[in-house]
Amino acid sequence: MALGPRLDLRQSQSLVMTPQLQQAIKLLALSNLEIETFIGEALEANPLLEAGEVRREQGDAADTVSGPAEAERSADGEPNAGGEAALDIDSSALDRDRDTGDADWSSAASGGGAPGEAMDFGNVGEAAPTLADHLEAQIGPAARDAREAFVARHIIGLLDEAGYLTTDLRSVAADLDIALAETERALELVQSLDPTGVGARTLSECLALQAKEADRYDPCMARLIDNLELVAKGDVNRLKRLCEVDEEDFADMLGELRSYDPKPGLAFGSTESGTVVPDILMKPLRARANDGSEGGTGWDIKLNEATLPRLVVNRSYEVELRDGCRDKSSRAWLNEKLADAHWLLKALDQRQKTILKTAAEIVKRQAGFFRGGVSELRPLTLREVADAIDMHESTVSRVTSNKYLHCNRGTFELKYFFTSGVGSADGEGASSEAVKSRIKALTDAEEPKKILSDDKLVALLKSEGFDIARRTVAKYREAMGIGSSVQRRRAKKMGM
Repeated sequence: MALGPRLDLRQSQSLVMTPQLQQAIKLLALSNLEIETFIGEALEANPLLEAGEVRREQGDAADTVSGPAEAERSADGEPNAGGEAALDIDSSALDRDRDTGDADWSSAASGGGAPGEAMDFGNVGEAAPTLADHLEAQIGPAARDAREAFVARHIIGLLDEAGYLTTDLRSVAADLDIALAETERALELVQSLDPTGVGARTLSECLALQAKEADRYDPCMARLIDNLELVAKGDVNRLKRLCEVDEEDFADMLGELRSYDPKPGLAFGSTESGTVVPDILMKPLRARANDGSEGGTGWDIKLNEATLPRLVVNRSYEVELRDGCRDKSSRAWLNEKLADAHWLLKALDQRQKTILKTAAEIVKRQAGFFRGGVSELRPLTLREVADAIDMHESTVSRVTSNKYLHCNRGTFELKYFFTSGVGSADGEGASSEAVKSRIKALTDAEEPKKILSDDKLVALLKSEGFDIARRTVAKYREAMGIGSSVQRRRAKKMGM
């Protein structure tokens, strides 16, 4: 065998993630609100893109987002090189009709319904004043001088949402380079403000402040507040001995204690808005039979118009720029920008169709939940939905991430409808969420003298068709924060 340099020709295949394909995959995982940020960046980077209203047609989801139908062609009339193959994450999903073939299911496009039918999520009220705003408004008249007011405002800024001070006073004094006694006086000022209990460092201190405000902080109440761990355990006899009161006085003290607010700061608005804006809107729809009579109830599913980006290509500006392009590099730059704009429009169009198709399949499989509540929720996996709509499981996972669906039962993340299951008498299985809901209903309905053990819960669930083990019941119960039968018996006895 001769040793030496030589040339060989080999042929191989490989999958290349083009920038366009990466962009299309990224868009699938973004929510509608995140898409707005992405669109803003695209508008700055591409002068041919323009935000504006797009003509809509009944039943055509693409018209909500996309621009011209010739988006896959470049500016010079030639096919966009590599465009169709690169974009085609799931070409069969784009070619198929979005209709599921069932008269009970409707995945109407955004804007496809009649005017006024879509739910309005734009009228959001003004944010409530925060706890810090409420407290700082009271500082002026209550403070002895400007220095004390300054320290008090600093302490207010350290309070958490519940109104507690989680920072050590020595650290506060060191940060402000003042005496500890001065910091303590400022804290006393904060604790004197409304609502009573703010500025406390522990739950006991918070409740004690409220007891003092109500003029109920006698030695017996002080001992009760100092032994909250016994209250949580329901150790009534020991508490009565510690407080040196009889049954009637103890019941009165416990009722007073339960009337206090352990987290007074939560009554005010948060500094951050926790509002969830749904990406998908769903409402009941009455289907009509061929004879004109009303048939079964279906669902109208559409994207939330209020958060959908509307993007078009500015044709007049394109023509103006093309007339001014005199050299080859300028024309190449313009063609590249136009191709990028068309590609983005098409990617947004595909994203919209994919979300609608996925949501329609989820609603179809979880129809029982929308009609009967969480007890009708069925086990569902990403693979089952992916197989039904001819897409890859990873695509469905991206589509359902950070997407919310609003229906007459509330707003739910799409991931909520994918749950594990347990055996049931009908052979179809039951969702773990349905089992948890039933466990909670059974424990909430318990009588103080008839607390259900885990074994009894298993027996009741099996009589209702749920084939579930005792350890699974215990696991679900603990996950929901429901105590054991002993803990629940003590809590019921104390009326908590």
